Amino acid sequence: MKVLAIETSCDDTSVALIKARKNKRASFDILSNIISSQIEIHKKWGGVYPTLAKREHQKNLIPVLEKALKRANEFKVLKKPKLQSKTVQKILEREPDLLEDYQKLIPKIQKPKIDAIATTIGPGLEPCLWVGINFARALACSWNLPLIPVNHIEAHIYANYLTEESEGFIFPAISLIVSGGHTQLILMENHGKYSLLGETRDDAAGECLDKIARILGLDYPGGPIIEEKALKFKKGGSKTQVDLPRPMIHSKDYDFSFSGLKTAVLYDYKKRSSKIRKSKNYIRQIAHESQQAIIDVLIYKTIKAAKNYRVKSIILGGGVVANNELRKQFKEQVKNEFPNLEIQMPSPNFCTDNAAMTAVTSHFHLKERKEWKNIKAKANLKLTK
Repeated sequence: MKVLAIETSCDDTSVALIKARKNKRASFDILSNIISSQIEIHKKWGGVYPTLAKREHQKNLIPVLEKALKRANEFKVLKKPKLQSKTVQKILEREPDLLEDYQKLIPKIQKPKIDAIATTIGPGLEPCLWVGINFARALACSWNLPLIPVNHIEAHIYANYLTEESEGFIFPAISLIVSGGHTQLILMENHGKYSLLGETRDDAAGECLDKIARILGLDYPGGPIIEEKALKFKKGGSKTQVDLPRPMIHSKDYDFSFSGLKTAVLYDYKKRSSKIRKSKNYIRQIAHESQQAIIDVLIYKTIKAAKNYRVKSIILGGGVVANNELRKQFKEQVKNEFPNLEIQMPSPNFCTDNAAMTAVTSHFHLKERKEWKNIKAKANLKLTK
């Protein structure tokens, strides 16, 4: 089974080809996984600007597809181009730039040897989702292939299958998704059986880090910059004292809230003199404390859920899980609390948005194949049973 997947839920344009291996253990060969990042474009905004992101997806999809097909040895030019159907023009009528690029390439290449196309349908930024979905619909129409809709949150969970040492999931499991747009605790009873235990009531953890970085005058995206500064902080090397809250850490539920942490950083920053604000020690200290506050809350709530639901494993996913300090502390504390409990987290390069995780997830939904006409964007899509 070979799947071509498309991911455009936010600001990364990605196309991947994944092939399932023929054995009992669920494992996959990554034939290609091409990602075009928009970070440099959105830096001046301090965050993702949806309309701009949509335009970039329209511009990037054909070049990214071409690279993915070539990397997977599936790019073959036809001696005689095929006639393009009017249906494809109808599908891409709202994506004129994409349609123009599509007509220059797709009729001229041979249909790749794939069994289906998978595409992210949500959650995400709706303008961005629609570009990827319409592209997938056009390809499905041109190549007469079924489409498999994929939930982006679920894809972050199944990114764990992309690691070579993956043996699959052990159920029941607690899954923690931490990214720029999402912070959720999910009970997984089996493949496709989910219960949402808690989520952020305001800012997601990654979004909070972006806003803190902006307050401190640091670059975008905030997470990697905060991690870099925090790593250089040395206790005792600063005369200032920074104490930040751990929002909702002891609440009786599994919800999160990181907006108050961002506000606490702002208040601390404003009360400092101009000299202290600009000092390397202060920036490093508040970055370290901000990062640690988020890590403390995430670990505490996850372990609490693991105890209460008596799970056999903990599964992490999402862009923030690429943070090395979070990974290290999670492993240490889970080992201390549950010596026999398995903890899984994707390789850092598969934590951020990519189409490979979309392709892998689609393999667990093969029965949900649909015609291209029935695929739509769902910006607020929930992960339910």
